[in-house]
Amino acid sequence: MNVAKSGYRVFSANSSVACTELAKKITERLGVELGKSVVFQESNRETRVDVKESVRGQTIFIIQTIPRDVNTAIMELLVMAYALKTSCAKNIIGVIPYFPYSKQCKMRKRGSIVCKLLASMLAKAGLTHIITMDLHQKEIQGFFSFPVDNLRASPFLIQYIQEEIPDYRNAIIVAKSPAAAKRAQSYAERLRLGLAVIHGEAQCSESDMADGRHSPPCVRNTTGHTGLELPLMMAKEKPPITVVGDVGGRIAIIVDDIIDDVGDFVAAAEILKERGAYKIYIMATHGLLSADAPRLIEESAIDEVRTSKLVILVMSILSRVEAMLISNIYVCLNSPLLYQ
Repeated sequence: MNVAKSGYRVFSANSSVACTELAKKITERLGVELGKSVVFQESNRETRVDVKESVRGQTIFIIQTIPRDVNTAIMELLVMAYALKTSCAKNIIGVIPYFPYSKQCKMRKRGSIVCKLLASMLAKAGLTHIITMDLHQKEIQGFFSFPVDNLRASPFLIQYIQEEIPDYRNAIIVAKSPAAAKRAQSYAERLRLGLAVIHGEAQCSESDMADGRHSPPCVRNTTGHTGLELPLMMAKEKPPITVVGDVGGRIAIIVDDIIDDVGDFVAAAEILKERGAYKIYIMATHGLLSADAPRLIEESAIDEVRTSKLVILVMSILSRVEAMLISNIYVCLNSPLLYQ
């Protein structure tokens, strides 16, 4: 494909191995060259971006993976988007497989909704469109003032379950918390499998202790009008960790969007083993695995963890920019979906 006549460019927002590999796969698929730019950190850790070619009137795709240094990656994306905007790019599309700060999409005590702040910053920097995968909450799309393509990894994870897990018909889909039940239910319905939900104190990663519902004092307020008493504010007490559903003699498949801090997954695996599950899988789109998560998984009752290695394939550029994001399950190298 002739780059000069294609009307678009693909740029990498950093030089990390993951981002470079992703950008290379995209450009190879499209038959174009990667846009020429330099992204680096000054000695004082400021981010500098130099675009080395004209982008005037072009549609630009910025590929940005999120490494361990999340805040630096965000600044790289913002600075590159602004550099392209001031260079008169027509459209600037961010391809961000894992959208950072997506867990901070609700108000917690006297904190802030950081995901909304990031959406506003990206719009101000010049982005006009985002392609991402499996946002932590679908409602995050409402934070943006421009279109967001929130694509799904579930078809590829479901295919992996069907093709690679022996006797998957004897499996049961497990939600590690009531909050994850809707996602788990979707998997269970498409696989025609049963559903179990883990409920209780030990597994809840987004604790109610953090959302402000415990902040009022547990006393009666008798001030004000005589004879008017407000109800006593009672602190919630969660029951001990338990499983709603029969997992005895079954394969337990825990599904979620993100694996980061794995304490709740480890606790879920332990209770599932106690209830009779003989094998435990974890399926997720984004395998962040921060801190000592790999060691904790190795030492736990979890048998296997499957996450997706995200690959963006730009399928066609017609009168409108059309892109599709697909998930390459990196442990399934023989999957025909990897080459479509």
